[in-house]
Amino acid sequence: MKTYLLKLIDGNTLTQEDTYNIMMGIIDEKYNVQQIAALLMTLQTRGVTVEELLGFRQGLLETGKYLDFSEYNTLDIVGTGGDGKNSFNISTCAAFVIAGAGYQVTKHGNGGSSSVSGASNVLQGHGVKFTDDINQLKRSLEEAGICYFHAPLFAYGMKFVGPTRKALGVPTCFNLLGPLVNPCHPQNSLHGTANQAQLRLYTNLHQRIGDNFGVITSYDGYDEISLTSGFKICTNNFEKVYTPVDLGLKYIEQSDIYGGETPEEAMKIFDAVLEGTATEAQKNVVIANAACGISIMDKNITMADSVAIAKESLESGKALAKFKKFVEVNS
Repeated sequence: MKTYLLKLIDGNTLTQEDTYNIMMGIIDEKYNVQQIAALLMTLQTRGVTVEELLGFRQGLLETGKYLDFSEYNTLDIVGTGGDGKNSFNISTCAAFVIAGAGYQVTKHGNGGSSSVSGASNVLQGHGVKFTDDINQLKRSLEEAGICYFHAPLFAYGMKFVGPTRKALGVPTCFNLLGPLVNPCHPQNSLHGTANQAQLRLYTNLHQRIGDNFGVITSYDGYDEISLTSGFKICTNNFEKVYTPVDLGLKYIEQSDIYGGETPEEAMKIFDAVLEGTATEAQKNVVIANAACGISIMDKNITMADSVAIAKESLESGKALAKFKKFVEVNS
């Protein structure tokens, strides 16, 4: 570790092999917490590179649990977190809208990082039991159109940096790794980032990974389509800026999508959206994100078509039916 730290102090970047070796060393508990903290803060201060993230990712995937879902064409929809906005569980809600529209979702997630309620919190609040059993997860995918991977059951290596990250109390490059280590390596992904620098980093990462991807960020700092501003999306094929009006939707206020002070408040909003009793702003922000996911899955339709498909899934009750089936299968 001293060699790597001196390399960074001299202004150099680490190679993919370097960070892979560091990740394996962390998992083997070769380094003390002070060394790990120094590494994480040095990388955070300078800004992590694509090569460095790929090395950490390789180490986490090799030491984690892989699930073979290659017979399915699925999408993961998740944000990096860290935007500090405390919005409600928009991407989780959107995942069920996508499933209601007939597309399959293999969602990867965890408890809240920058919000009071992460995907795992809202699902657990409905009695969902997390599992790493592939047969149970495939049953969920086939019957409900969606299955959920609770990150701690798969990316074992994360626990070795957990105490250091918690003690530091600030974002590190490991906040960016969560969406990149989905245990089934889905063919399609829609990832949200909290700023333009992360959007560029993630776009370059996905080009190296080689999946069918979309990366989005809202111009006012949300790691998802917020409808509070315009947003940018980068995919394999194009980069484009949209406004809410381009989607046939209205601009909204940040307070419209606030997730509340407790997990229970966030869960009430989540339920209201699927049940059709939420505000127009809350429903529309879910529709926008679901539509973006659908457009990644199906390149033969326009964004306007995707919005219409997502809206129909939500307003017809299909999304709610998928959620109820998901809870039934996984409780």
